[in-house]
Amino acid sequence: MSDISSSNAKITVITANPSAIGLFGLAMVTLVASSQKLGWTEGTALIIPWAIFLGAAAQLYACFNDAKLNNVFGATAFGGYAFFWFGVAATWLIQNGVFGETIMQTADIKQLGFAFIGYLIFTIYMTIGAMETSKVLFIIFVLIDCLFLGLSLSTFGILKEFFHGFAAYSEFILSLVSFYGSAAAVLNGHFGKEFLPVGKPFGILK
Repeated sequence: MSDISSSNAKITVITANPSAIGLFGLAMVTLVASSQKLGWTEGTALIIPWAIFLGAAAQLYACFNDAKLNNVFGATAFGGYAFFWFGVAATWLIQNGVFGETIMQTADIKQLGFAFIGYLIFTIYMTIGAMETSKVLFIIFVLIDCLFLGLSLSTFGILKEFFHGFAAYSEFILSLVSFYGSAAAVLNGHFGKEFLPVGKPFGILK
């Protein structure tokens, strides 16, 4: 919330909690993407729109609004993962030959593995921050840790099948918990009470 004041009037600008739409975007894209990893669907062509509009755009919108609330943690989290899904969508476009045969054939999958490692590092320190936010958010970040660990190792060919499955199930469970987190953000705010519990912060680091 911010105040715009003048000598004659005071206008209050209210920014709603953006976590609901951000977590919904995360839930949707991980649900669709995990369906492919688990073998329930095939290919990535029809995951791309969800990656761009839900995984990326919805979380970027949440990032901007968390920034207005001076929430560095929320803005960094939603912004960081929004750009991840933009990158993933572009990667799938390359792998599907949208940018031509040459770039598709010369793509080195290990570069994607290094990107996953970078996001694993990012998620680990964001998980520490999530400990002092809520237990539901902490669980979400732990599941993202598991997802990136599985993606990193499977991309580098380390126990590939095992860690691919580990990433797939982590992503699917992440989707379900993110739906819950989004529902809690909507309904708790709508009813003005804790309709769906999210768990208190651990209180260890603060």
